[in-house]
Amino acid sequence: MTATLLLADELGPDRLTTQAIADAVGLTQAAIFRHFPTKQAVWRAVAETIVETMTTAWQTELAGNADPELRLIALIRVQLRQIEANPAIPAILHSRELQTENAELRQSFRALMMRFQGLLTAELKSGQAGGAMRLDIEPEDCAALLISLVQGLAIRWSLGSRAFGLEAEGARLLGEQLRLFHVPPPQEVKT
Repeated sequence: MTATLLLADELGPDRLTTQAIADAVGLTQAAIFRHFPTKQAVWRAVAETIVETMTTAWQTELAGNADPELRLIALIRVQLRQIEANPAIPAILHSRELQTENAELRQSFRALMMRFQGLLTAELKSGQAGGAMRLDIEPEDCAALLISLVQGLAIRWSLGSRAFGLEAEGARLLGEQLRLFHVPPPQEVKT
């Protein structure tokens, strides 16, 4: 799976062949097909690897803190670190060929995104309950905005030849986004 992710980044997921995977891991193409009966099965295994990696990373980040805002920041930052460590992920997610030829792959990534959105929503709701986040905003909408921030930044990073630190830039933009979600400080009354 590691070789497949590296090759998907290098060649592009739509141009990746089982022969290229076989060459990269020192096997024959027939040996690849003994492990994975179809190319779609290879992509399903890649999706499972990504899902497991991201789920484990989210759980690890959430285990270390009880503050909803810090948990929210940790979730976004770990997501950006995962993309930075596996730069093929945005290309795989946006690959038209893979999406149209492999409904299982699309559904797997959609479920992963919905799980991430659920985690973000829960932290936003906790922030509202604790008085740190505005009550006049919908947590589900805010979570969608945060996912859009991650996705847009990942695309800009990919198109920009990875010329900036994805996590660092994401942390900066996340800070700006969170300022919009916060309860404003009380105004001082002038006497």
